[in-house]
Amino acid sequence: MRFRWGAPELDSWLDRRMIGSNNRSAVVRRIQKCHLLAPVAGLTRSREAAEALAREFLEPLNEGSETPHSTMSLNRFIELTYMPYIEEQKEPSTVRGYRNMWKRYIEPRGDDALRDLRTYEIELMLRDIHREHKLTKRTLQHIKHFLDGVFKYACRTGVLRGSNPARDAEIPAGRESAETYALSMDEIFAYLSVLPEPAATIVAAAAFTGVREGELRALRWEDYSDGVLRVTRKVWRSHIGAPKKGSRGDIPVIGILAKYLDHHSIACGDPVSGYIFANSRNKPMCLNKLARDVIRPAIEKIGLKWHGWHAFRRGLLTNLNHLGVADKTIQRILRHANISTTMNIYVKALTTDTISAMDRIGSDFSRVSLRQGAERVM
Repeated sequence: MRFRWGAPELDSWLDRRMIGSNNRSAVVRRIQKCHLLAPVAGLTRSREAAEALAREFLEPLNEGSETPHSTMSLNRFIELTYMPYIEEQKEPSTVRGYRNMWKRYIEPRGDDALRDLRTYEIELMLRDIHREHKLTKRTLQHIKHFLDGVFKYACRTGVLRGSNPARDAEIPAGRESAETYALSMDEIFAYLSVLPEPAATIVAAAAFTGVREGELRALRWEDYSDGVLRVTRKVWRSHIGAPKKGSRGDIPVIGILAKYLDHHSIACGDPVSGYIFANSRNKPMCLNKLARDVIRPAIEKIGLKWHGWHAFRRGLLTNLNHLGVADKTIQRILRHANISTTMNIYVKALTTDTISAMDRIGSDFSRVSLRQGAERVM
């Protein structure tokens, strides 16, 4: 279902054709444009429905509430306006994630003008992305969040006047995300039994402090004193910055980790400053390279798998939870602003506990069945 309209004076500046060398010789041309209102199906089959949709679309144009800048494409606005704003406001890792999301999923579908995109078009875009890439629901939520930010910024800066079309868009029913993994204490000690130094100390630090990968890379000898490690910074690639909001804090060093750190300090010449886990140039070590070249080959020889650095963080909190440590204490160790994040995302149910619980239910059920059978015989 399409309709045509004459370009209003608001858009005439786009259609100027310069003749000669000055603006007085410019020629204004009126052009015809088409816009797809909706598929001809269901409630949109009638002429009355088409006219209602057309009125809704034309209203901001006729009232002059659209700006000339709103005629730029979604891609052009993201490239020239939104991404420069994000680069000023966000951390380098976030900027990289946003740019990759735009390039992969949105750019192939982002040639329409900002003002032509309504909630329905955003939903169609999300459906098309899901059909092509078969994404998880969480990834689709991230894409919608990105689009919501783009249009929110366009409205806030006056490029668009009206509501944010991405705000109320529904995402498709994407597939469920794969379950994340939490390492058990048995797996952690098995890792430590086969790893050489300094990989063993690095794994011990990750397993017994719960720090994130970037925070682990950024630890310095100045941060370790009086049995405490202080988290004050993080590293992403070559960028050094502050940790996540609320993540600064002190973490107690348990005895087994203290022994690993003491031996590592002696091997490094008892330094009083510098990165605890440094490369040959005294820069933060690349932990992904260490995992690929050292850790994975060693643990695969004993039949174990590598689940990434974050599995140590999940494992510590899961083990603390099953030892009966209070939720608020776990939250402080993990340094989360919201306790629901700690308990809902990081704490995993242990398989052995699940089996034990089901075994107890089975035993109780058997005893009840035997007693009832005996009563019937009597």
